[in-house]
Amino acid sequence: MLINSETTAQLSRMSSRGAFGEAINDIKDPDNKIMVVAADVINSARLNNYAERNPEKVINVGISEQNMIGIAAGLANDGYTVFCSTFAPFASMRCFEQIRSQLGYMNLNVKVAGLLSGFAGGTFGNTHYGLEDLAIMRTIPNMTVLSPADCTETVKAVQAAAEHNGPVYIRLTGVPGQPPVYKEDFAYKIGKAIVHSEGTDVAIIATGTMVYEAIRASRALTKKEISTTVVDMHTIKPLDTELLDKIFKTHKLIVTVEEHSKIGGLGAAVAEYKAVFPDAPKQIIMGIPDEFLKAGSYTYMLAKCGLSAPNIVKIIQENI
Repeated sequence: MLINSETTAQLSRMSSRGAFGEAINDIKDPDNKIMVVAADVINSARLNNYAERNPEKVINVGISEQNMIGIAAGLANDGYTVFCSTFAPFASMRCFEQIRSQLGYMNLNVKVAGLLSGFAGGTFGNTHYGLEDLAIMRTIPNMTVLSPADCTETVKAVQAAAEHNGPVYIRLTGVPGQPPVYKEDFAYKIGKAIVHSEGTDVAIIATGTMVYEAIRASRALTKKEISTTVVDMHTIKPLDTELLDKIFKTHKLIVTVEEHSKIGGLGAAVAEYKAVFPDAPKQIIMGIPDEFLKAGSYTYMLAKCGLSAPNIVKIIQENI
């Protein structure tokens, strides 16, 4: 897929799950070894075009997510690279045992896309919010966990996952019309975070939709003479520990921001790694509180949890 300002604008209008489908449709498969298994989300994940062109390479299992993982594992065991897709809470919670035992334990080449993660389920409520999936998936040995910042990075993540040998979880956040972080082509490598700006006072380490908010916050903080580093930590497992080592030595404060529970996600992963550094800077974890919230629209839920650039600025000013 040619990535430029025109295509990134088109991708943003369709949301990350739509970008996932476009990336699958564009994927190169000269050896005829790509298979797609979906749990009744062919339309939702925009897999229609791929299914029409390659009906023999797409299996729709219906609302049978655990079976989806079993079928994918069988295909991977026969040498296929398999992409699975369903909504994030079902992928991470309903399928946890199957993913752990059949994909992680067997180290099979299956890529699971968790659609509609974070608060993207909107008024569908807590049953459809994917707020725990990073915490769950990163506990599985052999599992690589990706959390793209926008639709363009979703395409990059799918491409990288296709080339990666082993199980991958791709967490897809955001809704149609989400502002793009990346408007032109860029280098993407699993396990290598992307630094958007370099400063000396505060490091804002963000993932998913919060990368855009972190960049906005950084611009506002610059006007207040607070120097910030902004990091897109698109790979939650494995973390870019080489970059973290540098940040721990050079910054006064670390703020992690994620559209995920404060427990077990990006913030926890950074804190776990930081725990062995006696002189590491203070860390603030911004995310979703440990409670079931009353449902609302996507923007309402983010605002309710303080996941916005103005609140990031406020938290940093209070703690710097």
